[in-house]
Parts: sequence; C-alpha cells; structure tokens
Amino acid sequence: MKKIWIIWAMQEEIDDILENMENIHEKTPFYTWNIWEYEVVLVRSWIWKVNAALTAQRLISEFWVELIINTWIAGAMESGLNVLDFVVSKDAVYHDFDVTGFWYKITEIPRMETSCFHWNTERNEKIKKCFEKNQNSELFQWHKLIEWRIASWDQFISDKATKQHIIEICNPACVEMEWTAIAHVCWCNKIPFVILRCMSDSADEIWAQNYKFNDKIAAKMSATLVESVLQQK
Repeated sequence: MKKIWIIWAMQEEIDDILENMENIHEKTPFYTWNIWEYEVVLVRSWIWKVNAALTAQRLISEFWVELIINTWIAGAMESGLNVLDFVVSKDAVYHDFDVTGFWYKITEIPRMETSCFHWNTERNEKIKKCFEKNQNSELFQWHKLIEWRIASWDQFISDKATKQHIIEICNPACVEMEWTAIAHVCWCNKIPFVILRCMSDSADEIWAQNYKFNDKIAAKMSATLVESVLQQK
C-alpha cells in the first residue's frame, strides 16, 4: 500500500481533519488511516524551518513514502490575493538566503543544482480540480486558488517594507516559515511534494486585525480541501 504523509505545523489543523475521518489509529505523533489505495499519515512538525526539515527527514528515513503534503497558513504577497484565498506551490525558495558577498545571486544556495525546489504537477492538478469542485460551497465561496511561488524565512512578516523587499527579491505569492525546508529535504531525497497554503493575513501592519480570527478558519479550509483531495481516486 502506498503512503502519503501530510505535515502540519500545529495540532489545531490536525484536529480539523481528524473530525471527519474514520478508523484512525494514533501513535503519537502520528495519526494513520486507509483511504483508497493509500495509507495516509498525519504528523505535526511545529513551527520553524528546522523543525519542519527534521520531521520530513524522519518520515523519509523511517518509512517508505510516495508523496509529502504540507499545508497550513501563510501571509499573502501577491497583489489581488486576499485573506482566505489559497496558494498551491509552483516552487519554493528561501527568501532570506543571502551569500551575495561571494558573488551568488540572492536566494541562490552555493554548489547545489538548484535553489528553487519544484512541485508535484499531478497532485497540483488534483488540488485545483478539487478546489473548483468545492468553490460554490459556503466555506469556499468568494475565494480563489492560484499556483505560484512560496517563500520561507524564520520570521513572521508583519510590515510593508519587509514585504516589499521580499517581493523584489523573489516575487512569491505568499510567505511562511516551514515549507521550503520540507521541499529542500524532499528534493534531496527525490520524494514528490506538494504545498498548499491558505492566507491568514496580508503580511503587513494590519495582520493582527485578521490573524487571530482567520488562522482557525484557514486551518479548517485547508483541512477540508486536503480531505477532498484524498477522497478523489
């Protein structure tokens, strides 16, 4: 049986998807169940790139996996991308990686074949189709999904100046604190991966007005969409 691993950063997101799944087996920190030809495993990584990378490598080293999915919330960067809209990854970069003093381009990792980690095309298409299928539902109505770059950094972005700087560096659709590290580990191990992010805020000074309320709704929306993808043959 093929295995899919789903990595969330926080327990709240896992709780949302567990509500609707039957015959779940728990062996902390893993939750497993079978659907179609897959054994699906949820695991919490906690916040931060190192925590996420450690979780991903543990899963790959200890278990056979076909695919790793990572989902949670993010701050919107793309113009026209609103709170509770979705981004599915085209690729992922570290927007804080800077060794320009050694004549490398910003975000470029020295002596690696790539510094831009690409997505799993087949799974992205399934996610987009599932979103379209659910778009008229009460939960997803008035929201959209785009496919574009996601960037990671060990900082919560909450001001316009930093936001504009990141846009100029690598032009991502959104920013967060885990995904590129997971993509990096998957790329090194030749494991397909997908990232799905729901926007909790706009990564500027007004984030506090949105985040406290929207992080729970965004987690619910992410869990619902992932559940729909898993149920699709």
